[in-house]
Amino acid sequence: MSARRFSLHCLIPPYILDVLSKSEDPVVRKQAVDAIEASATARAVRATLSTMPEMAAIPSPAARKHRLVYDLKGRNFSALPGKLVRSEGEGPTKDPAVNEAYDHSGVTYDFYRDVFKRNSLDDKGMSLISSVHLLRKLNNAFWNGEQMVYGDGDGREFIRFTNSLDVVGHELSHGVVTHTCNLAYEGESGALNEHFADAFGVMVKQWKLGQTAARADWLIGAGIMGPKTKAKSLRTFKAGKAYENDPILGTDPQPKHLKDRYKGSDDNGGVHINSGIPNHAFYLTARKIGGRPWLKAGRIWYRTLLNLTARSRFEAMVETSATAAAAEFGRGSKEHKAVTAAWKEVGF
Repeated sequence: MSARRFSLHCLIPPYILDVLSKSEDPVVRKQAVDAIEASATARAVRATLSTMPEMAAIPSPAARKHRLVYDLKGRNFSALPGKLVRSEGEGPTKDPAVNEAYDHSGVTYDFYRDVFKRNSLDDKGMSLISSVHLLRKLNNAFWNGEQMVYGDGDGREFIRFTNSLDVVGHELSHGVVTHTCNLAYEGESGALNEHFADAFGVMVKQWKLGQTAARADWLIGAGIMGPKTKAKSLRTFKAGKAYENDPILGTDPQPKHLKDRYKGSDDNGGVHINSGIPNHAFYLTARKIGGRPWLKAGRIWYRTLLNLTARSRFEAMVETSATAAAAEFGRGSKEHKAVTAAWKEVGF
């Protein structure tokens, strides 16, 4: 088993943590440093588990929804998964983070089952395992290859990371990517990995709310933004920036056109940055088709996901999604034309 297959996926991009670590506010700086150190520790734990998978594997019943929520009680990754506090079928607890992790992972499971006939993340009934209360006031959430791990936020820049359905859907969708084409987490393939997590994460929320492409907000992370930032979300699929000149977060660096793509080495070659390009293409596709995004645009994207490979780049995404649209709805159909037009608008 390779470490790359089970790459660690962090919700808060490195570029945000870097900005926070340079804040003039010592409290903000400390929380950012804590989050950066937590990410480094999580990667080390992930690398160890990737060579000894039996240490992390928890047997799961097949063919049915099975959720387990654990409480880390402020401890670090070495204490994973923590104390079991809620299992499938049990009633709510007094802890909102526990209940949100349980409920939102259930909605995500139902979305994949009802929309794509997929039996959990691996299509084999994989248990949905969540651990809440990682460390103290930690500004991040992680998918580590086997389970979700949530920080509580510092109450300033971010609040608890279980509060947002699209965040939970995003992180769990990394598991779907892992168990399908397993896009390598670097460069353009890594940006596509982040893109699919965003696209399916936002569709989970849209599906739950019954929204059309025109009515949806197309935001990722709106539910975790704290009172000290003016930013309304982490990312937006729409044109423009999710936030600009924010006194704490700065300016959203995501491009929406190929000509503006990031070409540096930070952020694993821009996996959280350049995902803005296919994100915008998906938004344009869904708007051009109209209606509920998961019914047509989502079908095209899911079929695309199943037909990519670990090293697929943007050009392969463009070609495969166009082929998927033609196969699903016919060459020259409204849906096929929407896909090709959307990619053209973002520079392909």
